[in-house]
Amino acid sequence: MALYIIKMDSIGTMTPVKRIGILPLPGFAIMSYASTVEPLRIANLLARQTLYEIINITTQGRIVPSSGSAFIEADAQIEDQPALDLLLVIAGDNPAAFADTHVLNWISRMARSCPMLGGVSGGPVILVKAGVMAGRRMTVHWEYAETLAEISPDLALEQTLFVVDCNRVTCAGGTAPMDMMYALIGQDHGTRFAQLVSDWFLHTDIRPSGGHQRGGMVDRIGTTNATVLDAVKVMEIHIADPLTLLQIASVTGVSGRQLNRLFSDKLGQSTMGYYRVMRLEKAKNLLRRSSLPLTEIALATGFDNSSHFSTTYRKHFGEAPSKSRERIYG
Repeated sequence: MALYIIKMDSIGTMTPVKRIGILPLPGFAIMSYASTVEPLRIANLLARQTLYEIINITTQGRIVPSSGSAFIEADAQIEDQPALDLLLVIAGDNPAAFADTHVLNWISRMARSCPMLGGVSGGPVILVKAGVMAGRRMTVHWEYAETLAEISPDLALEQTLFVVDCNRVTCAGGTAPMDMMYALIGQDHGTRFAQLVSDWFLHTDIRPSGGHQRGGMVDRIGTTNATVLDAVKVMEIHIADPLTLLQIASVTGVSGRQLNRLFSDKLGQSTMGYYRVMRLEKAKNLLRRSSLPLTEIALATGFDNSSHFSTTYRKHFGEAPSKSRERIYG
């Protein structure tokens, strides 16, 4: 269960403070670290209250060296067992060579107690080595992708900016953590507030999770309507755990009826119909890029079971998932 500290904001509403643990491993990329924590700091600044408490954690000692000349002073050590809402592991250098079983076992334990667990830059490699990414869609910095595929060929690995799969979040690093944090802030406090945080950094175009793999979002989606684009961004980070129409509408700040009207007008289909096709396209990608069993692909794309998935897939693509895989692999 998430640990919340309740504070009263200036207009009298109750706001949960989320505890975000950052585990920067020695040699971590300072750009990835800054891109992760700075949006949280600015969210607190703009809200004029603490929305996010940032807790830097070390594996030993109090100082962690980055890949450059910067150092991070920790607030806690892993032995302190800090209670967190989200733990993010940030790694650089050669994460595939990381072999500290004490740390890997701690991450594995945190996967059972922490509501959400993630990795940034080389951090996803550490999560895989800790055994906490089985059956989960994920991404990693392109520098580590080939090595990671060799370590674990059954991974549902995507070449995207970031991936949120239920209670796992992975990010390619660099400036991509900014987009990931905007997405998480948007889930907590709405997309309009997340845009304000982005504007603070003069980062006016928030990229979707798969942005770098494809063209600009406006060209890809086919509309400039801000509400529709916000809704699509929310859908893209809730593939395995699909939201309801009302939940999507709530995040975008409109009613469900209004959102459906916009999707019908701008994209020619209902909100949930668009969402379903998005999940099916993601499933088709997994069939192409991974050897995951159909049951795991079904769950990873938000379907209750393989039977429901197969029926919906066949109806949309005109063939069973198994046939698509046969055609892809021969």
